[in-house]
Amino acid sequence: METHCVTGAFGFSGKYIARRLLNEGYTVKTLTNSGNRKNDFDGKIEVIPFNFDEPEKLAKSLEGIDVLYNTYWVRFNHTDFKHSIAVENTCLLFDAAKKAGVKKIVHTSITNPSEDSPLEYFSGKAKLEKELINLGIPYSILRPAVLFGNEDILINNIAWTLRKLLVFGIFGDGTYKLQPIFVDDFAEIAVAEGKNRENKIIDAIGPETYTYKELVEMIGNIIGRDRLILKVSNGFGLFVTRIIGKMVGDKIITREEIEGLKSNLLFTNSEPTGKTKLTEWIMENAQTLGKHYASEIGRRTDRTKSYI
Repeated sequence: METHCVTGAFGFSGKYIARRLLNEGYTVKTLTNSGNRKNDFDGKIEVIPFNFDEPEKLAKSLEGIDVLYNTYWVRFNHTDFKHSIAVENTCLLFDAAKKAGVKKIVHTSITNPSEDSPLEYFSGKAKLEKELINLGIPYSILRPAVLFGNEDILINNIAWTLRKLLVFGIFGDGTYKLQPIFVDDFAEIAVAEGKNRENKIIDAIGPETYTYKELVEMIGNIIGRDRLILKVSNGFGLFVTRIIGKMVGDKIITREEIEGLKSNLLFTNSEPTGKTKLTEWIMENAQTLGKHYASEIGRRTDRTKSYI
């Protein structure tokens, strides 16, 4: 069987991709900065550090890899991590993969990337798509809108907020749309793409489309926390979330993320590629969803705890 490598196999989407690969009998390795993170793979995955500061060493570590699944990215700019650095590092990773003779790259992007976007998340993803397309290695580019699952942040923390507060603020009118895809559906698509040598770009979206307001109302109804929903300005909403963020030691949402939502960048007119309905998944997980806050910064600060 082939040897496949997944970035971040002890994280969120990478874990589901790695699990599917192991179940199909592949030899699996992972590139990660969290080699000591608690996981349930029982040593079945070889751990390789990223070595972005030593490109030749990075390329050497990828020798013998048939397919590389790249999920490496950062959600927002922070003192310890930035979009610009993530772009530079990913370009180094792509170059290392080419030098090592990797036969296929399956890359995680985002819906509606654009180099002209004023939002660094979306422009950075577009730059990486262009880099990969011009690399000369067969590729599949997957463009998810929002991933949901037991370890996700957005859906979980909406539920957490609904459990903790008596009112929920939405930015503007809340009519902007999202198309969440179940993380294991996303992993299934990724592994399927790793089996061919065709070039593809796929919008990885789920079977249900919600406005943000509908999403919040649906989550609240299912977990038994129907709340008063208030329309708030970007400035006021950021002010409140910064206060809550200081309490939980995290950055709950950024101005760029708000603009991305309100610009409908997490919505496409493509046919759904995922099959799991978020509504049904929340019904199955209503007792536990949002019981604990999921911290982006906490996950990056403590690289030993498993994602919850």
